[in-house]
Amino acid sequence: MIRANNSVSVLIRPIALGDVTAAVNLIIGGSTRPETERPDQTAPYWAAVEETRSRRGDVLVAEQDNEVVGICQVLIFQHFQHTGGWCGEIESVHVRADKRSQGIGAALLEAAEALAIERGCYRVQLTSNNVRQEAHRFYSDHGYVSSHHGFKKFFST
Repeated sequence: MIRANNSVSVLIRPIALGDVTAAVNLIIGGSTRPETERPDQTAPYWAAVEETRSRRGDVLVAEQDNEVVGICQVLIFQHFQHTGGWCGEIESVHVRADKRSQGIGAALLEAAEALAIERGCYRVQLTSNNVRQEAHRFYSDHGYVSSHHGFKKFFST
């Protein structure tokens, strides 16, 4: 799937095993907890890709000039509510810092939404860390509504 925005072309496609290290480095570059990532350990990341795919979702990457410059994960799950309807959860949206504001994030969101619709989802949702005010504006600009207040609890590992 190819998207173009602001005169920039980008290929949005499912992640391949050879993309894992680059994708993890993208996450490190945008994470509030980069110390938890291990780009030298591709097996657990690939296991997460396979698990996501086994449950109807996928991990998408944005490729530009043969480089992975963006990533997002689309989880698909069935709600007990909405008559057992399917829901998409967008996670781990990251675009390399020098490639932001060029339409790459928008192309990733569009592809993630298309995947969710293709898989029968009645809605898609995402969370964004409270400190990411620019990301909040980005999501609002793309039709996302801040409708809930999220909570997370981390366990020591």
